Amino acid sequence: MMSSIKFFTILLCFLVAFLYNVQSIRYYAHVSFLVVVPTFKERSDSIEYVARNLNRGSMFWSLGLRAFYLSFPLFLWIFGPIPIFVRCCVMSIVLYFLDTTTSFTRDLHCQSIREKRKETDVDA
Repeated sequence: MMSSIKFFTILLCFLVAFLYNVQSIRYYAHVSFLVVVPTFKERSDSIEYVARNLNRGSMFWSLGLRAFYLSFPLFLWIFGPIPIFVRCCVMSIVLYFLDTTTSFTRDLHCQSIREKRKETDVDA
């Protein structure tokens, strides 16, 4: 009985991840068509519509990845409580570094921008 609950939970998690990723692909494909449609500069509502759909696609992509991330600890749940606890701790640390901008990553980003500017600068 308990193993069937575990397998159902894992299956449900993968199904949710799949649906979120399909929804994100749907929004991105819709935005790719909307971007090439000509619009007037005075009409900002169509530009806002495209931006809103792009943000929705990004949100669904993020939620789909989160569901896949959650599926790894659930898979280890089959082997007992200790592997799932360890994986949840590791996953929390990984997601913390993926979701926050530390000074280290900010400095790396700024440094790459400065190097790119130096390469493209032309001496007069």
